[in-house]
Amino acid sequence: MNFENILVENNEGILQITIDRPSKLNALNKATIEELHVAFTEAKVNQDVKVVILTGSGEKAFVAGADISEFSDFSPEEGKALSAKGQANLFDFVANFPKPVIAAVNGFALGGGLELAMAAHFRVASDNAKMGLPEVSLGVIPGYGGTQRLPQLVGKGRAMEMIMTAGMIDANQALQYNLVNHVVSQEELLDFAENLAGKIMRNSLVAISSAIKAVNANFETGVNGFETEINEFGWCFGTEDFKEGTSAFLNKRKANFPGE
Repeated sequence: MNFENILVENNEGILQITIDRPSKLNALNKATIEELHVAFTEAKVNQDVKVVILTGSGEKAFVAGADISEFSDFSPEEGKALSAKGQANLFDFVANFPKPVIAAVNGFALGGGLELAMAAHFRVASDNAKMGLPEVSLGVIPGYGGTQRLPQLVGKGRAMEMIMTAGMIDANQALQYNLVNHVVSQEELLDFAENLAGKIMRNSLVAISSAIKAVNANFETGVNGFETEINEFGWCFGTEDFKEGTSAFLNKRKANFPGE
């Protein structure tokens, strides 16, 4: 598929997906969400992709929100369908992606942009980043997982305040809130994210995929996360990565994981 709204580049196993609508501050429209879904779907089955870094083009924005003009006249039924489809095709898809996804948040991450960053497995921010969920100022609520993932990350009280005030927080406050893991200069952002990706890739990506399932299970209604952990732990014993990892440890050498 030829993409019009995103850029995709694989550099030695690190796939960088860049939302590329700088004139719109990289706002998410239907076409961009569909292209992101396709890019992640292809990355899921591409054995040459080990880690994904998700970012926005330019210096001003990661994603400054959703393209409001596309749904300003929607009915309640259309709004519900918009939220359900977006969550299934992109936001939940990213959150449950079997390979690590790092959001490199440069500039504004507002509304759907912050929701997309929160769907990633963790976040690194530039020091000029600003984050918020301004939906209630438009008479609506976050619809792409924001009311669920923000409390998980920052706590109920802080999430309630951010959502109710529709305000923005800066990168240092986001770090204090545990919304992001690291804050670096904008010039350092992608290099820093790539360095983290490199550290991840030294480990068993098969085991990391199981860890993603186990951690996410804790946040799923009706799912016993401990039971998921037990099952995934046991499954790892049948992998080639486990054999290689334990053999390397016992023989005091560096592991060379086959990814199987």
